[in-house]
Amino acid sequence: MNREKLRDAEERFLALYPMGFWDPAMLTLGKKHKMAQMIALAQDSFAEEKFSDLLTLAENLVKIVSRSSMVSIFEKPKFREGVFAMDSQQLQALANGLRGFLHGNQQEGFEKLVATLRPLKLAKWSLLTVAPNYYRPMDEVFIKPTTVKGVIAHFELAGLTYSPQPTWAFYAAYRQAIQEMKALVAPSLSPSNAAFGGFLMMSI
Repeated sequence: MNREKLRDAEERFLALYPMGFWDPAMLTLGKKHKMAQMIALAQDSFAEEKFSDLLTLAENLVKIVSRSSMVSIFEKPKFREGVFAMDSQQLQALANGLRGFLHGNQQEGFEKLVATLRPLKLAKWSLLTVAPNYYRPMDEVFIKPTTVKGVIAHFELAGLTYSPQPTWAFYAAYRQAIQEMKALVAPSLSPSNAAFGGFLMMSI
């Protein structure tokens, strides 16, 4: 990691927004993302006891994707159509994967999600990581390909090579890199991992 570039990015951002993401200008900009509402929706929808009702779980997952400002408008209808076309076996696999990611063995859950969504051509980074990012906003990361590739290149993150094919190894390594970067800058730049990703994106 190029720490000098990270410090420079922090200085430039705080020169414009002295209070970081608590700066009035950033608070106004952040309203369109409705983070508080999305976090509350995800944490209610994907609490462990909610995984027994497959249809409601699927509806809530589609709702999260459809309402997210971070997911491409082109991916939203495809995801909705794909999930609502699933049979009971596919819905159970989807639920098992998400439950594992959020409440159990994360790697197994992630890989189950990939295996379930890949035949439908829905195993995309953004679709896989958006719900966990809202459910656990300080721990999980949202993988947006253009941003991630830019962050890796600009901040010279060693050992990280982006691939459009989602893998647990890359997700875990990128998540670890983000946590390490957060620890080196002012807390006001990371009220959530999504916000910190926005800071990095604006920096490059």
